[in-house]
Order: sequence, then C-alpha cells, then structure tokens
Amino acid sequence: MAKNPAPEEIRDMLRTAKTIAVVGFSPKEDRPSYRVARAMQALGYRIIPVRPLLADGLGEKAYGRLADLPAPPDIVDVFRAADAVDEVVDECIAIGAKRLWLQEGVVNEAAAERARAAGITVVMDLCIWKEHRALLS
Repeated sequence: MAKNPAPEEIRDMLRTAKTIAVVGFSPKEDRPSYRVARAMQALGYRIIPVRPLLADGLGEKAYGRLADLPAPPDIVDVFRAADAVDEVVDECIAIGAKRLWLQEGVVNEAAAERARAAGITVVMDLCIWKEHRALLS
C-alpha cells in the first residue's frame, strides 16, 4: 500500500502548485493523460507536456524529458508504466523537483522510497484530478 501524504498535505500541494509537468502526456484526446491534463489546465494550472518527439500539447511547448525543462515544475505528474518510474525519479532528483505524483495504477515502491530519500514528496496510485475534486471542490 502506498505511503501517501495526509490529505491536508496533498490539499496544500495542490493549492500552492502552479505548474505540472505531465510525463507520458498523450496528444490523443481519448487518453487519460490528455483528459486529466486538460482538466487540470482548466482549473488554472500550467501544464507542461513531457513526451519525446512531441512539439506541443494543450497550447504549451512540449519537452522530450524533464531535464529539458527550463525550470523544475511544482509537480511532476506521471502517466507511465511502473517500470519507467525509476528513470523519472532519476530525472526528478537531477532537476531538483520537490513533488512527484504517480497516477492511478502507477505503483513503484522502491522508486518512491528513493525519491522520498532525496527529499521529494511522493503521491502514488492516485489521480491528481480526482484528488483535486475531492479536496478542493
């Protein structure tokens, strides 16, 4: 079972964040990463698509990897398979990211522990949009 922050901490995270890098963003409107990113953008967050070979998404410049971002985002939101999370954690540590969100169904306890050990707050196996609706609506 994921060791997620308390609801109050998640609420604070969502209240203070302004930018969300969406790792695994899909330009296809029927994909969860697109729908969730669009919903979060409609709530006022700046969405930064992270996907190799994508030029832009939701009106924002896209980046091939987190290391290409001009500055660390407030939240790194991951829509990738669990076995890809190790690499994402490496990138989060390298860029100085402070918050990592692994979407529903994305569980990698070892990578999450490594991120926590590096001072990164980790939310795992929860949908950022659903949590926003539950805690801030």
